[in-house]
Amino acid sequence: MKMNAANWRRARRAFLRTLILVRRASERLGLRPYFSLVTWPRTIWALVVFLILAYLMQDRSIPQPGEGEIADLDCLALNIYFEARSEPLDGKRAVGHVVLNRVQDAEFPESVCQVVRQGGENVRHGCQFSWWCDGRSDRPVDTLAWRESREVAWEVLRGATKDPTSGALWYHAEYVQPSWQDKMLKSRRIGQHIFYRRP
Repeated sequence: MKMNAANWRRARRAFLRTLILVRRASERLGLRPYFSLVTWPRTIWALVVFLILAYLMQDRSIPQPGEGEIADLDCLALNIYFEARSEPLDGKRAVGHVVLNRVQDAEFPESVCQVVRQGGENVRHGCQFSWWCDGRSDRPVDTLAWRESREVAWEVLRGATKDPTSGALWYHAEYVQPSWQDKMLKSRRIGQHIFYRRP
């Protein structure tokens, strides 16, 4: 295969995808996700090479977002990145599904971006999702976490994942106690977040 610019970009994406898979496998096995590369056994390196080659040779027929879906994808990915990038995979999916559950609920805005940005139009720190109006940069700096957030967001948007929250519309971190929590029905806890539905 000739390594032109397009193939180099595909190889880079394959390498990042492989790191994501290794990170997820490490979490499930209870290992440290960033163990030194030089300590990897040969079987791990063989798996890495195999995954990269498989990615480069796979059928490219997986649905890709159309022009009208790019904005929703970016908004949802940013929300997953800033709200749940340190969470396990199910935790990332859960945050994504909360946004979609709100889109489908009459009491919330009708688009992903409107839901993500709700409440921060004029008041700082008045957002539904605090990162949107905390005054800090909204540009992701962790390349690997950002790529994984976009992958999870696209999976959620195209209906490729089951909602792990069972229809939750709200959540909060376990270390806070919002005033509204007793008025809602607790759905489940995933990672560091507790999810709620209407009673």
